Amino acid sequence: MDTPDLPAALAGAADAFGRYLEGERARSAHTVRAYLSDVLSLLSAAAADGVTDLDGIELATLRRWLGGQSEAGMSRSTLARRAATARSFTAWAVREELLEADPALRLKAPKREKSLPGVLHQQQVVRVLDGLEAAAVEGAPLAIRNRAMVELLYATGVRVGELAGMDVDDLDLNRRTLRVIGKGNKERTVPYGLPAAVAVDDWLRRGRPVLAADSSGPALFLGVRGRRVDQRQVRAVVKDLLDALGDTAATGPHALRHSAATHLLDGGADLRAVQEILGHSSLATTQIYTHVSVDRLRRSYQQAHPRA
Repeated sequence: MDTPDLPAALAGAADAFGRYLEGERARSAHTVRAYLSDVLSLLSAAAADGVTDLDGIELATLRRWLGGQSEAGMSRSTLARRAATARSFTAWAVREELLEADPALRLKAPKREKSLPGVLHQQQVVRVLDGLEAAAVEGAPLAIRNRAMVELLYATGVRVGELAGMDVDDLDLNRRTLRVIGKGNKERTVPYGLPAAVAVDDWLRRGRPVLAADSSGPALFLGVRGRRVDQRQVRAVVKDLLDALGDTAATGPHALRHSAATHLLDGGADLRAVQEILGHSSLATTQIYTHVSVDRLRRSYQQAHPRA
């Protein structure tokens, strides 16, 4: 990422931090861009205050930077993320001996807003999947692929990037499990049910061989030219399907991940089991789905109980 007119020491630190994220932390390209965007925002604000090297960054510098963004209308969740990035950056700089003391140790930011993710009702999921199954009967390879992709997204709750990165060998067809490489290159095994198994088998038998080319390699899901499907293509498929429902605010593939988690908990699954399935590093991340379930229960009660 280009560094905007920064003093050489600050620009060099930003570049080195980017290499650290790409290498040692094995962050995705999207995550690296987001982190560097936040760091460059911080360093630009520091440079505007007359700071020319990292030792000139103080707690007051960080507070002014966040305060200016708050006054500009930045959301609490974005401010919290940027504060976390600043703490990661200054902690790294101390380890690299670019800073003598960490100015972000006492940096506080607003707590993130608690937002409930968009979730589909089970009947809405059934409508989507039934429509995909009907389309796949015609035998068009992309229709067969789309059915298999969406069935797996809902059956396993995997992220879009995880789905796009899957290889054929990641499937254990006999045990109906999937090897998933998640954030930070962490590996987990996720089970999937019979409907997803049927859809995937159909894709491997009737769909993938039609699209496969020399460029396909081991990729599980392919695009029209035979290359590995990319995240943008998956997002477009799911967006079109959810838009066609017409009766939900849920959008994008993450809605299927949210829905899978919520429906698992609604069905009595253990919270820690759902954490393992989703690949969350913290149980606190998974707990938002308990709020979703309670919220839905409350709405159902208010609609159905005569004295609600």
